[in-house]
Amino acid sequence: MSVDIALPAALIGDPTRATFLLALSEKDALPLSELARLAGVSNSTASIHLGKLVDAGLLSVEPHGRHRYFRLAAPAVARALEALAAIAPARPSPPSQKTNGIRAARTCYDHLAGELGVSLLEGLRRKRIVRVQDSHVELTASGRKRLEELGVDLAPARRQFTRLCLDWSERRYHLAGALGAALTRQLFKLGWIQRSGSGRAVRVTAKGREGLAGLGIQS
Repeated sequence: MSVDIALPAALIGDPTRATFLLALSEKDALPLSELARLAGVSNSTASIHLGKLVDAGLLSVEPHGRHRYFRLAAPAVARALEALAAIAPARPSPPSQKTNGIRAARTCYDHLAGELGVSLLEGLRRKRIVRVQDSHVELTASGRKRLEELGVDLAPARRQFTRLCLDWSERRYHLAGALGAALTRQLFKLGWIQRSGSGRAVRVTAKGREGLAGLGIQS
């Protein structure tokens, strides 16, 4: 069976729709009026573009009173955006605290990305918790024991257990898949990392700096 990648590519390739998708990769959900403001278009124009993204299955929409809130329809959409960002040419922009925070540490849908995510994968390799060969990553026996002691849920999942994800800002890999998501959830639960505001940016806590050193992250 063949797939038609031209349709989603054309939808994402429009600058206005690309702005919507990238904004929703940062926030869980946004109303039409806010998305229109971010893209610099009228509400009626935004409605047309958002309708196309919903019809194509890239976005979902939920009514809340008089407002409609839009969100990415599935994790695969976030992964596609991250992959496109990794191969997109760099565009000069003024440095900002928000940009620096996103590049330093963020979530890529449900796993860690940015400098922190890349450093975490490298640390797990140094500690022999995971083994990376070519484009494959696997959890070692000793690594499984270490993560279980940390409280990470390693139960079988329907999704791919381990996967390498190319980081758009670092141009290197971070850990994705069920293992990357489970490890990230536990780091939040332990209080080693916290959200910075309402977006995807995260920060390492004082407690987390000590704990992450045990996972091979060199500060």
